Amino acid sequence: MALKSANSDHKSTELNFIGNGTSIEGDVVTSSSIRVDGKIKGTLKCEHTLTIGESGEIEGAVEAKNAVIGGKIKGKVTVQEKLVLEAKSRLVGELKAKKLIIYEGAVFDGASDMGAGKSAAPQSGAAVSTPPTS
Repeated sequence: MALKSANSDHKSTELNFIGNGTSIEGDVVTSSSIRVDGKIKGTLKCEHTLTIGESGEIEGAVEAKNAVIGGKIKGKVTVQEKLVLEAKSRLVGELKAKKLIIYEGAVFDGASDMGAGKSAAPQSGAAVSTPPTS
């Protein structure tokens, strides 16, 4: 089952909402923002901002431009811009984002990719500086 927002060729600024007590099995695709307070088992693709409330849960792959996570995700998360893990959030799986903010209390168990695409070790001839200790 695939759930798509109406008129998917048109870029919408409307907010889609999956309420607490609602469960969806299958793929969810939207060209606008979405807030999830219910449960999704499947793929979620969002062209704008994904917000997962404290009661929200997703099991499966997630793709979004920006994401604010207050609930639970188990799966691979790919965010084009900024991913925020709020204090009561729980993410188990892989994440890829340009910017990552993790609040105290959030749980992240998995691997992350900040898009550098290169080894963290300096290349030969590269200068390495360390901050002064106080």
